[in-house]
Amino acid sequence: MREDVFAALASPARRQLLQLLLDGGPQPVGRLAERFDMARPSVSEHLKVLKDAGLVAESRHGRERHYRLEAAPLMEIRDWLTPYERFWRERLADLGTVLDDMEDRDDDDR
Repeated sequence: MREDVFAALASPARRQLLQLLLDGGPQPVGRLAERFDMARPSVSEHLKVLKDAGLVAESRHGRERHYRLEAAPLMEIRDWLTPYERFWRERLADLGTVLDDMEDRDDDDR
């Protein structure tokens, strides 16, 4: 598992950038920067972290740099997390059963 992907996803700003690229497709950095209350160079730094982690790709169109989402690293994380999702789903189902049993006992005591 690539730690740089987790580090990149740790930032709310970078997660928002990924969401914007998911929702709006490839976009120039200027359009992305308009959505943030930070300077364009700061947005560019966040995009560089995402690019270094393989989460976005960059291409030049004239003088503009366009970014697009690269989902492959996210698929790796999903695959890694799947067993844990099953684990917690089973545990929560077990908890639900225990709580239902407790409620039934409370109803019987009344």
